Amino acid sequence: MAQMPLYLLTAVDLRRVSQPDTMRGITIAGLTIPGITFATGEHNPGGGVMAVNFSLPRIEAPEPAFTAKGIDTDIFNGMGEVDRWVFAGSYLKRGPGGGAAVPGRAIIEGVINAWEPDESDPAEFQGCTHNFAEVTHYEFVLDGVELFYIDFWERILRVNGVDRFAQHRRALGG
Repeated sequence: MAQMPLYLLTAVDLRRVSQPDTMRGITIAGLTIPGITFATGEHNPGGGVMAVNFSLPRIEAPEPAFTAKGIDTDIFNGMGEVDRWVFAGSYLKRGPGGGAAVPGRAIIEGVINAWEPDESDPAEFQGCTHNFAEVTHYEFVLDGVELFYIDFWERILRVNGVDRFAQHRRALGG
């Protein structure tokens, strides 16, 4: 039986799409690339023997975030406004065909709507968490393979290259 490769996160960075030459690799303490959860619709028929949470071809609101060590004053430029961000990761691919560092990229369009500094003292760097809301675009590519492409305005939801909403757009005439 063939063993599947293992991807180990080894380094992260974050930047605005509009500022590709900037880096935050030495200040970022952690990135939260949002998980994907398909929305469900509960159906509990009065004459049935059980309720069913049917999976729908849409996702729940993604909630990306990042934590920085120290205060990054550039983050406050445009805080509360829509912007596009690159969440970048370097993954070490282990197992069959592995051994090399490969890129992981999430492109996220949303609003940084919260800044929360940690409790701190002069002996430690202060950490600050930045949370996103109003995420309308999210794509994630690992080692050249598109795992997710989701866009609210385009009404596209691709998972591993399969457009889960295409037949619904066709049914609606779009």
